[in-house]
Amino acid sequence: MLELQPNCECCNKDLPPESQEAVICTFECTFCLSCAESILSNVCPNYSGDLLQRPIRPAAALKNNPASITRALKEDGCQA
Repeated sequence: MLELQPNCECCNKDLPPESQEAVICTFECTFCLSCAESILSNVCPNYSGDLLQRPIRPAAALKNNPASITRALKEDGCQA
């Protein structure tokens, strides 16, 4: 099951479970759409895989399967 991480690893922007701006790689590294497109060229800086839109978990499913509250942030952000 996806963890639904709460923020962009580059800029720390909040990405709630219903966000249309969250993208992930196959390892669930999470970034905002702005960083993914403008800085990362839609490639995960951690594992080199594609970044694709993160699925939305329905609100009813979040009750029993909540999103993660653990934030991940690259120490120096993401480099162009």
